[in-house]
Amino acid sequence: MKRIESFGQWLEEIQENPKLLLFVETDHCSVCHGLLPQVEVLQEDYQIPFYIVNAAQVPEMAGQLSLFSAPVVLLYKHESEYARFARFVQMDELKYRMRELVDGGE
Repeated sequence: MKRIESFGQWLEEIQENPKLLLFVETDHCSVCHGLLPQVEVLQEDYQIPFYIVNAAQVPEMAGQLSLFSAPVVLLYKHESEYARFARFVQMDELKYRMRELVDGGE
């Protein structure tokens, strides 16, 4: 996963990549630490870019993306949010939506 360090960097990444995943974590989040390895392993099956951001370190991301809790997994397609999973992420549903995103063509 590539780390996002600023909102400006994020805007560049979504413009350059038609499909991607963003994992949002925050400091001292045990749920984030437990979910991250489960999401990271999906990179092997889905050939789209995966990004991670710490909302406490890049607070503008939280404001601009309406992030009110963590973890959050966001899927993007053509610069628009395609799916959002917050706090307790159902991995089966995430995989289903990722298959939709990847197999759905451009």
